[in-house]
Amino acid sequence: MSKPAKAEKAATLKPRLPRGLVDRGPAEIAATNRMLDKIRESFELYGFEAVETPFIEYTEALGKFLPDLDRPNEGVFSFQDDDESWLSLRYDLTAPLARYVAEHFDALPKPYRSYRAGYVFRNEKPGPGRFRQFMQFDADIVGAPTVAADAEICMMAADTLEKVGIGRGDYVVKVNNRKVLDGVMEAIGLGGADQAGRRLIVLRAIDKLDRLGADGVRLLLGPGRKDESGDFTKGAGLSDEAIERILRYVSFQASPTEGGDRLAFWEDFFGGWSEVVGASETGRQGIAELHTIMKLCEAAGYGHDRVRADPSVVRGLEYYTGPVFEAELTFPVVNEDGQTVRFGSVAGGGRYDGLVGRFRSEPVPATGFSVGVSRLFSALQVVRSPIVSGQAAPGPVVILVLDREETAAYQALVSSLRQAGIRSELYLGASGMKAQMKYADRRGAPCVVIQGSDERARGEVQIKDLIEGAKAAEAIASNAEWKAARPAQLSVPVDEMVARVREVLARHYGG
Repeated sequence: MSKPAKAEKAATLKPRLPRGLVDRGPAEIAATNRMLDKIRESFELYGFEAVETPFIEYTEALGKFLPDLDRPNEGVFSFQDDDESWLSLRYDLTAPLARYVAEHFDALPKPYRSYRAGYVFRNEKPGPGRFRQFMQFDADIVGAPTVAADAEICMMAADTLEKVGIGRGDYVVKVNNRKVLDGVMEAIGLGGADQAGRRLIVLRAIDKLDRLGADGVRLLLGPGRKDESGDFTKGAGLSDEAIERILRYVSFQASPTEGGDRLAFWEDFFGGWSEVVGASETGRQGIAELHTIMKLCEAAGYGHDRVRADPSVVRGLEYYTGPVFEAELTFPVVNEDGQTVRFGSVAGGGRYDGLVGRFRSEPVPATGFSVGVSRLFSALQVVRSPIVSGQAAPGPVVILVLDREETAAYQALVSSLRQAGIRSELYLGASGMKAQMKYADRRGAPCVVIQGSDERARGEVQIKDLIEGAKAAEAIASNAEWKAARPAQLSVPVDEMVARVREVLARHYGG
């Protein structure tokens, strides 16, 4: 008789997280939620109200700023519905809001102030700091045609950063206007639809000013630039005169002196911008709007140290039509290479007067900004904001199970704690007491409740304060001494269990 064939080992899946995605544990989730609560408080103080839109939209509704709809998987995650319509995971929170407002236009108050928080998805090559799924927290005003709305957004951005723990002087809200940029483009001969490709190259070059400096941007505006790795980026091919005009524009910096004539300063400052846009009416209109925003912010007490005009702000999305802004952190940090750098932008936005109007016959003005939740969270860790580095919430009180035949009695104990509003759990594993104690420690339990047969016969439980016990253990030299002392452990009647557990929680967490 032949031997039975050896059973093949069942194939097991390798646990792998797709590139560009991250898992988060309970501590980070709790800290993030505390930060989100502060952002929400700030937005609601300005009269904004919550709204939520789905993760999935019709691809065509996401807007012309995305790649060609004939290739809907470029930049977005897309699939076809059973009716062959293309659907996509949302790329940001603004385009879905435009669809929502257009769909409920008559029922919403105008101007309509709303905020939204949620994940967005980018089908892009992942890399350091570039994720395929990340969270944004947006606030928008729809139906307000004047730049007073943009000024409010800038002021709220400043207030929000301070509310979450970024000190004044460690951030600045920088403001530009796409109309000014359009005016500069017209002045150098890049106006019109046929120059859209070169305009995009120019905008991307300006956006790299902080990282590459004027010399690097000059190459990108001209013949192109080879980076440290040897990769070559094709330039915009502009003339020397056009390059110098753009560099002169992006080099303007506002630095009003304390106690000086603010009105005269802004007149001189924006006068320099006017020379760069030349005769472009669009550019001059953009400068006037910026001037108004600065005056409104200063009137409300938001000076140059908090909100300032900055020509280097570009913003990459195509739907912006007017003022654009970025909230930038200015304090230095050390990167992975040991270099001291500035943290950079954690929020941005602008005016997008054409986005809602795609769904309606009339134009609908709108403006808003988006907080990069993960990036802001990282910044708060750097500055050790108590919002993200504060004391963690206590773990659950753990009821140990020493006699599995008495599980019902243990269930009654944990039920008493839960009915009293005390977070608690019954140990549901199969290990002995020593392993259960280790489990409670890993769960961050402030204390455990123990009931063996002797305690049950007496109508008692033992409560072991794990936090106090750990402190006492440091002062006890031998195991025998430990067993004799049994630090931070006491026996109490079952009907006093809830009160005594509350005493443990109050001792370590207050309240």
